[in-house]
Amino acid sequence: MPTIKRALISVTDKTGVLEFARRLHEFGVELISTGGTARLLREGGIEVRDVSEITGFPEMLDGRVKTMHPRITGGILAMRGKPEHMQALAEHSITPIDMVVVNLYQFEKAAARAGAELSELIENIDIGGPTMIRSAAKNYQDVAVVVSPCDYTAILEEMASGGGALSLETHWRLALKAFQTTAGYDRAISARLAAVNQPEAALPPVLDVRAPKLADLRYGENPHQPAALYGTRGEGIAGAEQLHGKELSYNNLVDLEAAWQLVREFDAPASAIIKHTNPCGCAEQSSLAEGYRKAFACDPASAFGGVLGFNRPVDKETAQEIAKTFTEAIIAPDYAPEALEILRAKKNLRLLRIAGGEPGLVVKSITGGFLVQGPDVHRLSRADCQLRTRRAPTEEEWAGLEFAWKVTKHVKSNAIVYARAGQTVGVGAGQMSRVDSVKIGAMKAVLPLAGTVIGSDAFFPFPDGIEEAAKHGVTAVIQPGGSVRDAEVIAAADRLGLAMVFTGVRHFRH
Repeated sequence: MPTIKRALISVTDKTGVLEFARRLHEFGVELISTGGTARLLREGGIEVRDVSEITGFPEMLDGRVKTMHPRITGGILAMRGKPEHMQALAEHSITPIDMVVVNLYQFEKAAARAGAELSELIENIDIGGPTMIRSAAKNYQDVAVVVSPCDYTAILEEMASGGGALSLETHWRLALKAFQTTAGYDRAISARLAAVNQPEAALPPVLDVRAPKLADLRYGENPHQPAALYGTRGEGIAGAEQLHGKELSYNNLVDLEAAWQLVREFDAPASAIIKHTNPCGCAEQSSLAEGYRKAFACDPASAFGGVLGFNRPVDKETAQEIAKTFTEAIIAPDYAPEALEILRAKKNLRLLRIAGGEPGLVVKSITGGFLVQGPDVHRLSRADCQLRTRRAPTEEEWAGLEFAWKVTKHVKSNAIVYARAGQTVGVGAGQMSRVDSVKIGAMKAVLPLAGTVIGSDAFFPFPDGIEEAAKHGVTAVIQPGGSVRDAEVIAAADRLGLAMVFTGVRHFRH
């Protein structure tokens, strides 16, 4: 491959570009640049020519037109091995450009700002940048295209060892990355603009997901399954910062997501213990430490090796409680310095700090396609509930029912949650029969069941579930209703002295 003699540099992200340009200049590469990039290079003492000097035209239309000119695109697209191309360049006094260093207006950053106006979005759509990138990538045999600062070091090292040239393999690799970049950029624009003036709940006519790989994982759910983590918005669990511990597994990440989404349901300090995506303990109390103790008390055996979620920064007292048993991973908004010191004593414990992130579309793959739904963000108030029994819940029962309902939403169907105000007592998850979930929730309970309430993610199809719950001392029930046998279920509740309310909302979780 011939040496690189001329490079065009025009970047929005100026990370490392000054040193990169300086080294190119030291290799004898002539530099061409635009606007702010050219100014930065000159201030750094690097000789550079303005694009306008090459084209004979100034930047126009508030910077909308800079590089779209035959003296630029011709210099990029000309095939060096094709005599008629080189003759055309000579006839029009166009000098070939051997390297294009461009990254794009940060449309996604502008689109992520709350309240971004359409006019702002439009002005952050790059035109010249993608044109140069695609032109250089199309002519990859002759032109190296660089779209990311993370490639600068490797390029300079290869030029140093290759006499100022890059291999064809490197040209090809850079071209593929360039096309991925422009494709992703266009997808981000089309997706964001499609959402303008669209109902918030509307599903997109085309599912267009671009998620760069963030990390390779050791394996998936099982050792024979390859796996990796991909991220879309740099937030949520995928964007959480790992502060301590060994690498995260596929299953850790799934459970961390379940823990975080559960504790987000609560306004007061809340703690959740997750095992295989199901809560084996959850509590909402006046302090995080007390909440953790009550969550742990629900099912201490299952809590061993669990994943924890907290909706408040972990303090020293909570950390001391956590340290008493084996835990796989923790997700929280932050950690007090004393808490970090305690938890870091467990070398394998994974500690993650999360900055937030609203739930987006829920996407699952099936053979030949994808299923997409909106997130289950429904919040219930007492006013939404319908009393269906002769006896109304007491204030204490209401507090338990509201708590149970929030937890039930995060338990695999068929889901039954035994609870008191602010604490789970037993969880029956993932059974094919609802009455079996009632039985398993009671069987798992180590705390007294007398006086508890239950939440059910869907209706009771027969009275047997209510009758089984009453055997264990349940006094009140919250469920969606909607069964053809609702009248029989209500009659059973009245006969057993239970209070029961219908929500009219189902919370299946498959």
